Amino acid sequence: MSKPIRLMRGFATVGVWTLLSRIAGFVRDVLIAAFLGAGPVAEAFLIAFSLPNMFRRFFAEGAFNMAFVPMFSKKVESGDGPQEFARDAFTGLATILIFFTVVAQIFMPGLVLLMASGFADDGRLELATLFGRIAFPYILFISLAALLSGVLNATGRFAAAAAAPVLLNILFISSVTAAYYLGWDIGLTLAWTVPVAGVAQLALVWVAASRAGYRLVPKRPRMTPELKRLAIIAAPAALAGGVVQINLLVGRNVASWTEGAIAWVNYADRLYQLPLGVVAIAIGVVLLPELSRRLQAGDAQGGQDALSRAGEVALALTLPCAVALMVVPLPMISVLFERGAFTSDDAAATALAVAVYGLGLPAFVLQKIFQPIYFAREDTKSPFKFALVSMVVNAVIAVGLWPYLDYLAAALATTLAGWSMAWLLWRSSKKFGQAARFDDRFRKRVPRIIAASLLMGVALYLLQIVLLQALGSPGLRYMALAILVIGGGMFYAIIGRALGAFSPAELKASLRR
Repeated sequence: MSKPIRLMRGFATVGVWTLLSRIAGFVRDVLIAAFLGAGPVAEAFLIAFSLPNMFRRFFAEGAFNMAFVPMFSKKVESGDGPQEFARDAFTGLATILIFFTVVAQIFMPGLVLLMASGFADDGRLELATLFGRIAFPYILFISLAALLSGVLNATGRFAAAAAAPVLLNILFISSVTAAYYLGWDIGLTLAWTVPVAGVAQLALVWVAASRAGYRLVPKRPRMTPELKRLAIIAAPAALAGGVVQINLLVGRNVASWTEGAIAWVNYADRLYQLPLGVVAIAIGVVLLPELSRRLQAGDAQGGQDALSRAGEVALALTLPCAVALMVVPLPMISVLFERGAFTSDDAAATALAVAVYGLGLPAFVLQKIFQPIYFAREDTKSPFKFALVSMVVNAVIAVGLWPYLDYLAAALATTLAGWSMAWLLWRSSKKFGQAARFDDRFRKRVPRIIAASLLMGVALYLLQIVLLQALGSPGLRYMALAILVIGGGMFYAIIGRALGAFSPAELKASLRR
């Protein structure tokens, strides 16, 4: 199998499984919204679930794995003890996380207040603390699963790692449904599902790694020269991950000052995470080990081609999504979430946040494309410096504009911080030479993709007016939303082909197995 086909096969594998995960995640959030709405139990659970996920991105995907994958990929390529290196890293990460989990249990009320200072004066603090103590061990299981996923991705095996989040959401859907019909406490049931899902995800990727020849069984921790090098490389990435989490902390704190806003922002985040996860995260996962291998082989031309095709596919699929999120957010939120305890006022507030996040979607996509350029060269210091700048942008906008924009200040701050980070990553990447530059074909296609996306936005707006009555009808709204989404997609495909932004044959060739 040729390298371009292998690369696009990886994109497709991760993208399909991520799509299934996001769909299952939507079902999960629809159920939570219907049963709990945007009330105190929903907000307490969302903060509790955010805690292990925040630190997971700090320890695993955000820092440790970004340093681990390039080093491990090179060892796989050279045959220089990849098994021993992976086992030592697995043991070291487990040791750190067990200690961290114990400490977090003790200081859980403080961690909750760091996430949501608005909980200080009401019962949400006690509830979120209880849920947080139950859910926090998830960080141990999911971080180890992320390391094993890095092992699998580096060896070209993407399916099991990409499928693990689907398992998480299936368990959530099953547990919340069972809680409703059996009369259990839904909040407590959701909290206990978190660590159970972590164990299941870890088991899934551990078995897959074992079958791939990497049976990682922890042993007594030791500090080897290679682990020292890993720590040195990971430290700036960890600091950068810490800065990103500070951005999230600021946003959630600002949202916690308005009752219900944490839930609104969370549901809005889920909607824009769908295209981000399916396309950008999938490409980022596959692109990092691919660039690492090409750099190891000295293939600058191949690196440029991989980067350009990844960027082309990502923007062709996400720019129209960004426009749709900005033009028709209310019909999507209303149809998907407005039922049970989730009211029309909740839908309207969430839709505003969706539109603001849509403006930042291209920036988040570009970050996922540019970051592997740095990590593949073991440069974690530059992203840290850029993250500091984005942190300042985020904090100033979120806090400064809160008196005027309320909870939307948090969403706008996230969006503008994302654009500042993307611009800095792009500007500085030029120092890496040809492999870090987009080719002529990419530069010709992007303006056409933008034009096709904007024209699709006009078509969506007009189609929304035509379907307005049907979108408000309980019996017709699902069909009306399907017509709106499919109609917009078909228009984009037709106008994009007419403008030369892409062709079906090219997309099929890029995404085929």
